[in-house]
Amino acid sequence: MLEQVESIANKLKLPQELSKVHNTFHVSNLKKYYADEPLAVPLDELHFDENLRFVEKPVEIMNREVKWLRQGSIPIVKVRWNSRRGPEFT
Repeated sequence: MLEQVESIANKLKLPQELSKVHNTFHVSNLKKYYADEPLAVPLDELHFDENLRFVEKPVEIMNREVKWLRQGSIPIVKVRWNSRRGPEFT
């Protein structure tokens, strides 16, 4: 934290790669982070679009099934994504 702006916002020191991101955050948007191990993701492995949103892309389809309901069916697909925290499945 760089400085506290009033009692409701904090100004953060961000790396140069995130210079387009506004660096002042309302305290309700900041959450305490508890981790068993340090989590550091190199910024060069992350991909952002022109609006600085993280771009997640599907890597592979892991499983497919159809859930049958009374009046129809729902296709269910399990996909592995390139995630910020490593491989993630949804």
